[in-house]
Amino acid sequence: MRKLLFAAASLGLLVTATPSIAAPCKDAKGKFTKCPPKAPVKATRCKAANGKFAKCGTPGAKPI
Repeated sequence: MRKLLFAAASLGLLVTATPSIAAPCKDAKGKFTKCPPKAPVKATRCKAANGKFAKCGTPGAKPI
C-alpha cells in the first residue's frame, strides 16, 4: 500500500514538472523550436541642455 501511494505521488510530480521543462517557443507549424536569445535591456542615457551627460530626471535633461 505504501509503495502504491509513493508511486502515485511521484507520477503526479513528474507529470506536473514536464511542461515547465519544455521550450515555450514554437514555429508556424506548431513544432517546438529553440527560442531566440533575448536582447539585453539598453540603459537610457540623458543629456543636459549644455550637451553633457546628466542624470535622467534632472531638470532640462532629455533622453537620447
